Order: sequence, then structure tokens, then C-alpha cells
Amino acid sequence: MDKFKKIWIVILLITIPFIGGMIVGDRMDRAVSTNLPANQEKESQRELPRMDELNKLIEENYLFDVDEKKVEESVYKGLFEGLGDPYSVYLNEEEYQSLMESTSGKYAGVGIVVSVSEDNFITVVSPIEGTPAAEAGIRTGDKIVQVDETSYTGKQMDDAVDKMRGEPNTDVILTISRPVKDKADEVFDVTLTRRIIQTHTVKSQILNGNIGYITINQFDENTYKEFSSEYEKVKSEGATGIILDLRNNPGGVLPITVQIADMLLPEGPIVKTVDKKGNEQIESSEASMEDQPMTVLVNQGSASASEILAGALKDYGRAVIIGETTFGKGIVQRIFPLSENVETGPGVKLTISEYYTPKGTKIHGVGVEPDIKIELDKEITELGPDHLDQDEQLQEAITNITERIR
Repeated sequence: MDKFKKIWIVILLITIPFIGGMIVGDRMDRAVSTNLPANQEKESQRELPRMDELNKLIEENYLFDVDEKKVEESVYKGLFEGLGDPYSVYLNEEEYQSLMESTSGKYAGVGIVVSVSEDNFITVVSPIEGTPAAEAGIRTGDKIVQVDETSYTGKQMDDAVDKMRGEPNTDVILTISRPVKDKADEVFDVTLTRRIIQTHTVKSQILNGNIGYITINQFDENTYKEFSSEYEKVKSEGATGIILDLRNNPGGVLPITVQIADMLLPEGPIVKTVDKKGNEQIESSEASMEDQPMTVLVNQGSASASEILAGALKDYGRAVIIGETTFGKGIVQRIFPLSENVETGPGVKLTISEYYTPKGTKIHGVGVEPDIKIELDKEITELGPDHLDQDEQLQEAITNITERIR
């Protein structure tokens, strides 16, 4: 069965994490029932007028055996494909369980965040630090064109992800097409050894004696606890100013992002979400806050939850934003379990609202504009203090925060 096109982000090889604010909802009744009242059955038939006709055609003419479960699943998936929203999807049991696992911070695979590019390639958003992909030198912008010598397009991203899944300590070969400035793309193979990856989403260190450098690579269930710990650590080591690095952070769990924003902002709104009926929900911070001067680094790989945090800090004038315009993913998905057992699935991931910054600024399709725009050469992929000589964005952040804490 051909899988429908998905542009949403996946962390290999879980398989489905998130560029996005995401919340888990209550159980939702199944959308398809064999025991509908007569009037609802009639309505259902009007919505799918050819279903009986097509089923009969298959039964009478199709040469091969029919896997009823696959056919049923494809109908559900097709229903959500028809919405034209790459973030709203039907999840079978395996996909649902993978999504639930992805928020726990423990992954099995090679450690890549991918999306589908406009030219229909499976494209790396970012490798996760400390994983096989990062250690092998996979870069943001790399295109995965083959997995174990089988070619895949963006439309087949799910199949490629499935192919890359496997047991720890087994190998998978990725064929990478890497853009090279003013030259033809470089194409090469890289062998990655799958392994269980326990990710730590926050790291810190002291720069120049009094600057606390903190990086968040995604927002999962452990991120707030890790961030609070690292923040207190750099303060105890003498930090009087903070550089918060959100570059290549694809987002994550919305409530965790709100907790971190609450820690850094004064009393007031953090993010506003608006649903299809115009109903608004505002997440707000309390009056207590950490008040060290702050600079925030962002780039095109900063998405969704990281855009919420950067946008709120910008609106309050709480931090100077430096880098490149962010990804521009400003919609929220809710997870609806379709089973009494919310751990096993199946389920639905459905876009339910759009979010706005505290000043009402739209992010979806637009992104967060930095206060100081610095674009790095596309061939520069190694960022952070260990690569300061080429990381002009971090250089500017250090200069900016140093001037403000003198």
C-alpha cells in the first residue's frame, strides 16, 4: 500500500516526533462505526457515495487476495490526506506508539530530524547531537535519496523511515545528496549503526568567565527540568548574562515550552492559540522571573515550540534575537487516542489551532524575524563554542551580551 505524502517532521527512528506545539487529548470515539443510526448511515453514504460500488468492483474483479486491515487503514489515512494538512494524520498502532515514545526523550535509531522539501526530497532539518547521524557528519540541508540502495522521494518518507528502523547495533546505509555552493551536489554513502539513544536536550557552559551559554536542542518531557538545572548551574558558576541557543531546535511539547517561558518572562501572556471557532486560549506567566540579560540564537531550523519561546522573549524585549528568520510552523496539533488504552493506539494527530506571540504576531508561514540578522554560509554546519571561529552568529551574541552586562 502506498503511503500518502507527509511533510511533517520525524525523528528517525522513532518514528514520529514533532516540529510543533503538541498536546495529547482525551479519547476520541472512532470515526467509523458499523452501528450507526439509520439517518447517520445515510449521511455517511452521501459523504462516500462510491464506497459500496468500489468495494463490489474489487470483490468481483481484483485478481489478488485483499488484506482487509490494510484497506481499512488506507481509508482512514486517505481521509486525513484529503485535508491537505501535512500535520494532520491517522496513526496506526505502531505509529501512535512511536509518537508517544518520542516525547519521553528516549529514541531508538540514528538521530535525524527530517522533513520533505519543496522539491519533494527527504531533507535533514538537523542531526541530534551525540547520535550516530551527528557523529557521522550528517548536516542540516542534506537530502536522503537512498536507504540501503533503495531510492525514496519525499512522498515515500514513511517507507524510508521504516527502512531505517531496526535493531540496535545493526547498520543502515544512507545515500546523501549534499548541496555545494556554485557546484553540483555532492553524492555519497554513509553507514550508520543504529542504537538506543537517550537524548539530553539541554547543555550549558561558561564563556569568557561570566556568560552562561545554554543550548536546547528540542523540547521533550525532561527539558524543563534539565533547563532549570543548567540555568542554576551557570548562575552558580558566575554567569551574569545568558546566551540561549535555539538553533536547529525543531520544537516539541507545548506545555514544556510554556514552563520555560514562565521562568524567563514577567507576568503576562506567553502564547495565544485560536481554534476554528475563534475561541482563544492564552498561556500566561507569573510575576516571578529570572532577570539576567539574555540573547537568543535562532536559524531556519528553529521551529514551532522554539519559535513560541523566541517570539515571546522578543515581544517582551526580554532578549535580543540574533541569527536567521525561523522555520515558520505556527500551528498546534492534538493527539486523539482512538482506543480505550491510550498507550497503544491507534490515534489521530489533528491540527486544532494556530498560535500567536504575546503581541498577536502570526508565526505560521512567516517565522520569527531576528533583531540582528546574520546569515551563515550554507556550508558552515558546525556551530557553538567549539567552532567559534566560523560561528559568526555566536560571535555577535557574545559581543551583544558582553556590552549589556558591563
